[in-house]
Amino acid sequence: MLTNEKKINIASAIPRRLKWGVAGCGNFAEFTFLPSLQNIKRSKLISVFSHDIERARYISQKYGASGFYDDFNKFLESDIDVVYISGKNSDHFQHVIKAAKAGRNILCERPIALNSEQAKEMVDVCKENNVLIAVNHLHRFHPLIIKAKELIDKQLLGKLISLSASYHIDKAPDSNFRFIKEYSGGGVLRDLGSQVIDLMRFFGGNIVEVKAFMDNIIYKSQVEDFAGSILRFERGHYGNFNVSYNIKKPFITFDIIGANGSISIESSFDKKNVSSKLIIDLQGEARKVFRKKVNKVSFMIKSVQRSFLRNQQPLVTGEDGLLNMNLIEEIERQCGR
Repeated sequence: MLTNEKKINIASAIPRRLKWGVAGCGNFAEFTFLPSLQNIKRSKLISVFSHDIERARYISQKYGASGFYDDFNKFLESDIDVVYISGKNSDHFQHVIKAAKAGRNILCERPIALNSEQAKEMVDVCKENNVLIAVNHLHRFHPLIIKAKELIDKQLLGKLISLSASYHIDKAPDSNFRFIKEYSGGGVLRDLGSQVIDLMRFFGGNIVEVKAFMDNIIYKSQVEDFAGSILRFERGHYGNFNVSYNIKKPFITFDIIGANGSISIESSFDKKNVSSKLIIDLQGEARKVFRKKVNKVSFMIKSVQRSFLRNQQPLVTGEDGLLNMNLIEEIERQCGR
């Protein structure tokens, strides 16, 4: 049979991969971030940095990195595109500044810095060096959080009235840097509270006023184990949150109330691959319940990877980290911390 069809062979483009360097080899990096990174296509771990060279060697061997360093400058000279800054809060500033000046895009753990002055300089230096910086406010990447945001943006709730969050886990003081103020800058507010504040801004917009409390209710250490705040938003609605290290069984909820109904999120966001629940209850509609079990770290890495490969601003920017830090400092100021 004669045919005019011709076979055309088109070579498919080889997708570019992101080459990652990880600075900081704590438990989150070892047991959560790096296992997730291994399963992400178009991303590869190249180098590892730790102040402890044996720790760096161990993590590099465990996850197949070709390089390990205890010198941050030499680490930056390795063949990497992106630096995940996962060390102590007190390390974030110098590591971000050096990485930005070396032209490396950055994923930084939260809170972005020890104070807003550092955070502002970090953001400015990244802009000056045409470097993208993302901040790991992890919960924004959960599909149920994204769905709740879509419903708010579509104004299905009507005018927002209030947002309310509780984030409580058990974390007794130990040798972790979070309990040493010199390294952490503060306690549960900077740890769990930074995540809640980011979600408050993500859902509710700009916050223009806060009233706050901080205390040590159960555990006595250099830093607080409880923090709570009442918030006033620019668009006329209100919010409140409380966080603590004091509850043996984790309790994590987020409620958004509008004139037309409510959205509730019940979660174990602090655990991997545990089902979370989204409840939508709108005027004139049947109550809807959605459950989702995901690895939100994988969602976060994929989102950051997509932004960096496309040279686009990430979902959570350095400016978000700076605004969150401003609110943390105001709460601490009011509480004399």
